[in-house]
Amino acid sequence: MDYDAESGTGSDKERLKIIYVDDVSSSLLTLKRRLSGHYDVYPAESSEIMFKILSKIKPDIILLDINMPNVNGYEVMETLKADNRYADIPVIFITGNHDRKSVIRGLTLGAADYLIKPIGTANLIEYIEKHATGSKCERENEEDTKPRILVVDDVVSVLKTIQKTLCRKYIVHTISRPESVLDFLKLRKPDLIFLDYLMPVRNGFELLPMIRELPGYKDTPIIMLTSEGTVSQVREAISLGACDFIVKPFKENELIEKAARHIKCG
Repeated sequence: MDYDAESGTGSDKERLKIIYVDDVSSSLLTLKRRLSGHYDVYPAESSEIMFKILSKIKPDIILLDINMPNVNGYEVMETLKADNRYADIPVIFITGNHDRKSVIRGLTLGAADYLIKPIGTANLIEYIEKHATGSKCERENEEDTKPRILVVDDVVSVLKTIQKTLCRKYIVHTISRPESVLDFLKLRKPDLIFLDYLMPVRNGFELLPMIRELPGYKDTPIIMLTSEGTVSQVREAISLGACDFIVKPFKENELIEKAARHIKCG
């Protein structure tokens, strides 16, 4: 399938731009047909074609197959995340690989999500909106002078609550996949981090010292979130470099007060 940089699906500049990478032509045509009523879809049969497209447009999201000849999806992902021009583009793996090892590898490489084929159109649109629109808003706010807060929690409802509570005064970035945090922090420097304690793959106590080791993050305020808040947990969090602790369920006023206090101190 040939690519024409001017042949996106539709001319509305406000529509999200999506690159879909899959070596199966029928899969490309099917997905383009399913999504063209909602988005500008740019199909690519290989990573070579994908990078050709990327030289001409900046997509809001990339949908990426894993099992491809020559260069597989994991290798494509590594190349994207290693290049500052593309590292902030959300990537969703869409694949038939459903084993746990494949899923963990994909998410560890920094994928925004990992979807198993086949997936219904409504569900696919839901995931695209979740990751692409949030990323687009973040890019549009890049020049905003409001302080930035990063919230890391694997519970989406907690992320939404904190974002809703603090978004008027701050730019609030949210991450539900703890394995994506370090890559994010290399691209954007928040003024405050809310970090959950209990998370799969990598918990907050494991992440905290890793964050402190990143250049420029030695003194960044980090507030731990937990549903327990035992004395031993508080002691360990402080010893690892946390500046404060919030026990769930929390009150909105507590979030607002602590955010204001630590950003001012920082």
